[in-house]
Amino acid sequence: MNLKEYLRKSDMVYQTTIDPKGPGVVRIHLVPPHKIKDGIPWIVVINGFRILPILTTYAVLLKEFILTYNEYNYNYYEEEQLDEILDVIVKNVKALYRDAKESDILEDLKEMLTTLIEVGTKPNVEFEHVGNFSLSEYYKHMHAPLRMDLMISTMEKDGVYNCNQKCVHCYAFNEKLSNEEELDTDSWLKIIDKLKEERVPQITFTGGEPTLRSDLVELIDHSKWFITRLNTNGILLTKELCHSLYNAELDNVQITFYSSDMEIHNKLVGENHYLETLGGIKNAISEKLDVSINTPLCSLNKNYKETIEFLSKLGVKYFTCSGLIPTGNTNSDESKELVIDKEELLKSLDEALAYARENELDIQFTSPGILDEKDLAERGLIIPSCGAGVSNMAILPNGVVIPCQSWLKGNELGNILEVKWDNIWNSKECKSIRKAANAKSNNCLLRGGYYEENNL
Repeated sequence: MNLKEYLRKSDMVYQTTIDPKGPGVVRIHLVPPHKIKDGIPWIVVINGFRILPILTTYAVLLKEFILTYNEYNYNYYEEEQLDEILDVIVKNVKALYRDAKESDILEDLKEMLTTLIEVGTKPNVEFEHVGNFSLSEYYKHMHAPLRMDLMISTMEKDGVYNCNQKCVHCYAFNEKLSNEEELDTDSWLKIIDKLKEERVPQITFTGGEPTLRSDLVELIDHSKWFITRLNTNGILLTKELCHSLYNAELDNVQITFYSSDMEIHNKLVGENHYLETLGGIKNAISEKLDVSINTPLCSLNKNYKETIEFLSKLGVKYFTCSGLIPTGNTNSDESKELVIDKEELLKSLDEALAYARENELDIQFTSPGILDEKDLAERGLIIPSCGAGVSNMAILPNGVVIPCQSWLKGNELGNILEVKWDNIWNSKECKSIRKAANAKSNNCLLRGGYYEENNL
């Protein structure tokens, strides 16, 4: 087989998991562009959050590593197995690049693997084989988003309120999640299989509250090929459930926790569930799940540092915080009255960041358009961007695809069980949203006037 034919047949995502000697697991998904051509990079997704472009030559190297490594039954990255694996890979690549020296192929392969493992275990490491890269420029070469959020649980079920909290700032408190039937297990399994076929490397199980579904572990267990994440309020995270999620190879559980102050947390979730959520966090940690905590910030819980300090002593190392997305319950008067102004938000962030850096914790701010790019850059924070219809999309409980999980009015793009993916991804509406997200990448389209501009 010549190189041209080899590339023509490389129209799928290639996945493997490396367990290096150092700490951490490295999950790799190699995603080809929609049309493979010289000069169009592939994408390497590492642990679901580092996105790196890779030139075709290195993509061939990595593809061959993944295929060969997987044939060896995922043997861990040990020296005695590595030499045998690398020898097979070098011979395969040499057959495609006949003028290349085997010694050069081996050197490039080892260098690339070392770097990928470092990127997976040390997030600040840079990859020297790539230059500046942005999905807002690359999206024209994509076949699907890099993440799909599966909203498997409705806010109402059989006419009864279904979620076990009534959060003041709930983005999902919307008729789209209230008046729809939940798909059954078999339907979600079909969707998960279809997402793999359509080259989506990461899925997040969310809702509503996804732990209310009795088939959650089954769905996650079926999704081992993907990077899998679970977004939950933590109330139902018993030790038994956490143990099952660990065995199902869940990659990360993100738990929403508003404040270390019980009164503030309970007021913002609308129920007295502070102790249950705290217990869920402790159970997830004790069962060795990878845990991150998300905190939507408002005027009530602006003493964010205290919450970070409290949780870090329990063993939490990863935190995200956000402003309020203008959808669902955040449009209510109660929520609007609690919006924190930019000056207070920056003060809250600065206090938390100072503590985090002293204690080797990671904090990221995830809401595009609320804080100035300059303010974020000065604090060493990643500048969040709108990923609607580009890096992420969502599927409602009834199977309908929407631009993102917060996009709960207008713009239903088709039921994934009934409509061909190409007709969803390349629909006029989806293309328009991608274009708008690209033009306003530093702002959330829900906040940035897209609805008004398009008479929605």
